[in-house]
Amino acid sequence: MLYYSTAGKVEPVSFKEAVLAGLPIDNGLFMPENIPTLSKDYIDTIRSKSLKEISFDISSLYLNDDISQSDLDRIISDAINFEAPLVSIDKGIGILELFHGPTLAFKDFGARFMSRVMGYFNKDEDSRLLILVATSGDTGSAVASGFYGIDGIDVAVLYPSGKVSAVQEQQLTTVGGNVTAFEVAGTFDDCQALVKSSFLDSDVSKKLRISSANSINISRLIPQIFYYFYGYSQTDNRSKDVVFSVPSGNFGNVTAGLFAKRMGLPVRCFISSTNINDTFPEYLRTGSYSPKPSIQTLSNAMDVGDPSNVRRINDMYGNNIDRISKDLFSWPYNDQLTSDTIRYIYNRYDYIADPHTAVGLLGLNTYLKKIDSDAQGVCLSTAHPAKFIDTVNGCIDTEVALPPALSDAMTKDKKAIKIENNYKVFKDNILDRYS
Repeated sequence: MLYYSTAGKVEPVSFKEAVLAGLPIDNGLFMPENIPTLSKDYIDTIRSKSLKEISFDISSLYLNDDISQSDLDRIISDAINFEAPLVSIDKGIGILELFHGPTLAFKDFGARFMSRVMGYFNKDEDSRLLILVATSGDTGSAVASGFYGIDGIDVAVLYPSGKVSAVQEQQLTTVGGNVTAFEVAGTFDDCQALVKSSFLDSDVSKKLRISSANSINISRLIPQIFYYFYGYSQTDNRSKDVVFSVPSGNFGNVTAGLFAKRMGLPVRCFISSTNINDTFPEYLRTGSYSPKPSIQTLSNAMDVGDPSNVRRINDMYGNNIDRISKDLFSWPYNDQLTSDTIRYIYNRYDYIADPHTAVGLLGLNTYLKKIDSDAQGVCLSTAHPAKFIDTVNGCIDTEVALPPALSDAMTKDKKAIKIENNYKVFKDNILDRYS
């Protein structure tokens, strides 16, 4: 299968070329030339399949031209070695827990898969590959963990100073080895702009082999398809319409869900809930896409004012806002509602949700009240509540215990390179360090 650029100004490339390039030189995003479909028989028997089996079956449809079946099986076994249980909290409401990987966030699916795939493709190269990744929270720690110790690959993680949780910052700045953290005086959008500028800089590309580990990279998107099928397989009453509620920031997660729907997942629609960074809800409401500076919130991993994957969504739907609106609902919620929902979910169901999951539950509740009260709702829980321990503890009458993976990180010394939000400064840093 070949992969084309959404900007349409370069020739399609192989999966390997798309993964290692990260971003097309025309500043588009890579997309598969066709989205494969799974048979009705496969869907009907999916309840009997494990997460690993589903992951292998889906990835083989996208990667079979570039990775042998035996090597792909080994990659999947190594990368997707944790569970994603669906927890029912009420009639018609389930929470798909995606935080059982090593860094306790859903980003482990994409980061671990991507790191193994890139390591596989890079093994015969003479020069090292530099992975550039901007993070608003969990991506950085997942990528740092996933790529740690991978031969021939270095990682530079850019995060906005003072705009990630203390736990998240400790996770992404204490890995060491082949991972370097850059603390940027700016927002996530500033960090993302620095990464994108590096890909479009011919001076950098002449001296360094670079790729990206953000959801702009197609190899981050494909493994996120896995858990939609696995989540569906765990629903109790599939005679009802299934809807997924997806807390959204850069919109890679919900884009993967839209891929799953095209592949045959029998889901009615998606709810793409945001915090007050409401660029996408406003886009659906007005038909006009107007990026804006991001605003810091309690659900910081969603603090994105110009979500990259909107370009993929537009490409899938022919830039037709009416078609998009049939499959995707989106509403914004403020911090007060987020805090109130954490408190309500704990008091009503004895379930502790992180701020992002709370935003997802708010969106699901809005959908059930306004659109279809009889739907089978699945809310994606994207992070363990302990990653936002100060916020969560302030909302409930108990204290969240730190899992060992987080408590260990809190004892280590932070190591980060502080830089201003200036592309030349960042460029000089990476050229000095890696060329």
